[in-house]
Amino acid sequence: MNSVDRKDAVSTNDVREVIIIGGDPAGYTAALYAARANLNPLVIEGFAWGGQLMITSDVENYPGYPAGILGPEMMQDFRKQAERFGTEFITDDVTRVDLSERPFGVWVGDTEYRAESVIIATGANARQLGLDSEKTLQGRGVSYCAVCDAAFFKDREVVVVGGGDSAMEEATFLAKFAPKVTVVHRRESFRASPIMVDRARANDRIEFLLDSVVEDVLGTDGGCVTGVVIRNLRTGEKTELQTDGLFVAIGHDPNTALFRGQLDMDEAGYIIPKGKSTETNIPGVFAAGDVQDHVYRQAVTAAGSGTMAALDAERWLAAQHGQPEAALATPRNW
Repeated sequence: MNSVDRKDAVSTNDVREVIIIGGDPAGYTAALYAARANLNPLVIEGFAWGGQLMITSDVENYPGYPAGILGPEMMQDFRKQAERFGTEFITDDVTRVDLSERPFGVWVGDTEYRAESVIIATGANARQLGLDSEKTLQGRGVSYCAVCDAAFFKDREVVVVGGGDSAMEEATFLAKFAPKVTVVHRRESFRASPIMVDRARANDRIEFLLDSVVEDVLGTDGGCVTGVVIRNLRTGEKTELQTDGLFVAIGHDPNTALFRGQLDMDEAGYIIPKGKSTETNIPGVFAAGDVQDHVYRQAVTAAGSGTMAALDAERWLAAQHGQPEAALATPRNW
């Protein structure tokens, strides 16, 4: 296991009960529960706090918001609720961690913060095409989650980019709402499993453009997607395809570079929890949200696992201090 040299670091003197790394639905929910359990959490939320919801316009599938809410507004609500119960925040990026000994060390630049337990909620980022027009139209027709946004495209034509299982799942799900779904893939063969490809091909609402890439996203002055520019990789020919939405389904990258060599991860870099808990291979370190979930990737599931991580951390800390389960501050039926 790799350890980090703590010499010459500026250290805060106090040892926290819990530090939460990451400001997203999982991190803020973990902070809410930890604060209500009197664990005095410190959230080092990062400059890009809020996660993928900060580039999401309308959120209509999170319980408690019957009229829907803008993604950034919802994240502000999450943050305010955690702050109400005493959570402290540092809006900066963690630059290194040392999980080889307790108290654990978490650095922001040259400043070290120490804690008996750590909850990791650094999330995952959807891979993007890298187009300026894609970035400009994010949340206004460009999406990275069909489950989140498909209902906005009822009776509208959409394009899905990708050739893996995720792309086939997105296309099949979108076909429940859109009369036409065009899958654009840069190769003739697919990385997706044959059963997923067969299912998509059997759907008469789904069409395929193979050996092709999206080279530009077209939009109106008001900021809505109106089409895409497709380039055939074999012929070089460019065509404009009218569409109301572009769904990019080329994978996600978990934000786990800080923890490589210290925590168990799968081949894709997602942290592997133990059993049905949020515990990692290091006692006292927990992982919540998309950083350990490559299946669901929803705000509500991330928030749920943030709850689990806070409860797991609370129980673990109580055991370290010799407290019985009955002495825990958070009622189990809440």
